Amino acid sequence: MAVEAVLLESPTMRATVAERVEVLDRVRALVLLPDGVHVTTEGVAAYFGVGEQIIYSLVHDHRAELTSNGYIVVTGRRLTSLKEVCGINSRARALALFTRRTVLNVAMLLRDSETARQVRCYLLDAEEAGRRRPVDNPPPPAVDNLPEGSVDAAVARLAERVVRQVVATAVTPLLNALVTEVGHNSSKIDAMTDRVDRLERIVLDDEEKAIARRRLRMLRALDEGAEEEGLDELLV
Repeated sequence: MAVEAVLLESPTMRATVAERVEVLDRVRALVLLPDGVHVTTEGVAAYFGVGEQIIYSLVHDHRAELTSNGYIVVTGRRLTSLKEVCGINSRARALALFTRRTVLNVAMLLRDSETARQVRCYLLDAEEAGRRRPVDNPPPPAVDNLPEGSVDAAVARLAERVVRQVVATAVTPLLNALVTEVGHNSSKIDAMTDRVDRLERIVLDDEEKAIARRRLRMLRALDEGAEEEGLDELLV
């Protein structure tokens, strides 16, 4: 499987990069409505170079996820207001709208589009670069660098001694005890498993021996001319 295909299959992975809408414009320009926020189904289809029916089908299959990322369908007064603001000439009673985040979500779901594939590649590159970037998190000042005789220095030294004492007297012995106990329990479990196996073999052997003895008694009875009605007692 191609690396970028991970986004197609993993909702968790898609959620981790859902905010990186800047990658859309790195692939090609996304034309928004005059409100500067939304894109129609027609605009989304044009961006990805696919038919509108493909977008309709994708929305049908992933409506909940797309809705969580900004997909809406406007009707009534809100639609009337949107038509006036954006100059939309349509008699439709409902209009589906996508935000940039929704369009990015579509890119992570749409298989048959070269544009969508390029967006996924950019997403993964950006995510990898973010992981490699060092975090600017300077360590706290060392105890020795604090002003001598200051309250901060005294508190820091006291805290350091307390932590060392707790680790030495409580944490380390507890961990050692846990390791020992785990080893003992493991040995006990192994011994019990062996014992169960032996008991199972003994029980099976006893059952097989009992069946063989019953069959032998029945054969002897038949040789001696016993009646069939009396054979039932020998099978017990």
